[in-house]
Amino acid sequence: MRYLNLLPGLIMLGFTGVQYNDPDGALWAFYYLVPAALAFLAALRLEWLRSPTVTKIMWACVAIWLVLMVLYWPQMPGFWKSEVFMVEETAREGMGMMIAWLVALIATLTAQVKPAADSRRLA
Repeated sequence: MRYLNLLPGLIMLGFTGVQYNDPDGALWAFYYLVPAALAFLAALRLEWLRSPTVTKIMWACVAIWLVLMVLYWPQMPGFWKSEVFMVEETAREGMGMMIAWLVALIATLTAQVKPAADSRRLA
């Protein structure tokens, strides 16, 4: 589960890094850093995420990013095709928001999985 969250966290950091020359780069950096933080916490501090308060915050983030994904959903047909994706910034933003929501969801679901009993303790 650790790698399931580390890789998406790194991808979100990469997305954040390419916002430096965007006019609304600070906003998009925030949109990408929150799921990155959730992913890194799920990978490295999973026990901390299992507190009831943090769980509620994580589900709130998933809900907010779902709303953002709907708001930024690309309106042009074939937005996933490279000839559209490479030209239209709104297509890239929409797909970036889809990925950000998925990363937040995976991190949140990872935190909900109960650890298996250690077989060495049972023996």
